[in-house]
Amino acid sequence: MTHPRTTEPLLELRGVSAAYGGVRALQDVDIVLGEGEFVVLLGPNGAGKTTTLRTVSGLLQPTSGSIRLQGRTITRVPGWRRTGLGLGHVPEGRQIFPDHTVEENLRLGAFAHRRARERTQRTLAELLELFPVLGERRNQPAGTLSGGEAQMLAVARALMSEPRLLMLDEPSLGLAPIKTAELFGYVQRLHSERGLAVLLVEQEALTALRLADRGYVLERGRVVLAGSAQQLRDDPRVQAAYLGAAPTT
Repeated sequence: MTHPRTTEPLLELRGVSAAYGGVRALQDVDIVLGEGEFVVLLGPNGAGKTTTLRTVSGLLQPTSGSIRLQGRTITRVPGWRRTGLGLGHVPEGRQIFPDHTVEENLRLGAFAHRRARERTQRTLAELLELFPVLGERRNQPAGTLSGGEAQMLAVARALMSEPRLLMLDEPSLGLAPIKTAELFGYVQRLHSERGLAVLLVEQEALTALRLADRGYVLERGRVVLAGSAQQLRDDPRVQAAYLGAAPTT
C-alpha cells in the first residue's frame, strides 16, 4: 500500500461552496493537498470542517466550485466511486456496523473495488498485522469493541480500499488520552512509512499541528488562515483561539 509521490496536487478544492437546505456551510473554499502531505483543518464548531470532508467524499454535493482528485475532476462523481479512485473517509462517530464481525466490517471497506480476491485477502492480512487488536477480535461483533478499538476499526476499514488520501473527522472524540496517542501513532506510521496523504479534522489542535505539515483555519465556512504547521502554532490568533495561550497585546 505504499504510494509514490508526484508533483501534481493530490486534492484540489477551488471556490467550493456547499449548503444544508438554505443555509450556506462553505463559501468559496480553496484547499490544496499534495501527494503524501499531512494537512489539518482547524476551526470552531460550525466552521465547516466536517462539511468540507463530506463534500470531498461526495456525501454532500457542492453548490459551486470544483473538486479534483489526482488531476481528475470528481465534483459530480458519486461518493461510492470516489472510494475506488483513492479516497478514504473516516467519519465522525465511526459508523461501524455493530452486529457484523470485525472482519466483516473490514471486508465492507473493499466493496467499491473490483479486484482479485487474493488482493483483498492480502490487504486484510496487512491491516490485521498493523492493528493487532483487530486481529485478536476479528470474529467478534464490532459492537463489543471499546471506543479506541472501534475507532481503529473505522480507520482500518477505510484503508481496505487502499486509498491515497485518508480523511479523518475528529478521530480522538471520546477517547482516553492513551488511546488517542495510540491511534495517532498508527496514522503517523501510515503517513511516514507508506506515503499516505492525510486530511485531518481534530479538536486537539496542538496534537494535530505537531503531526501535520500544513494547515487551514476555517471560520463561518471560509478559510481565514493557511500556512505551515509551525506558522499556525506561532500565530497569536491560533494560540488564543485553539492552543490556550493568552492573546498578545
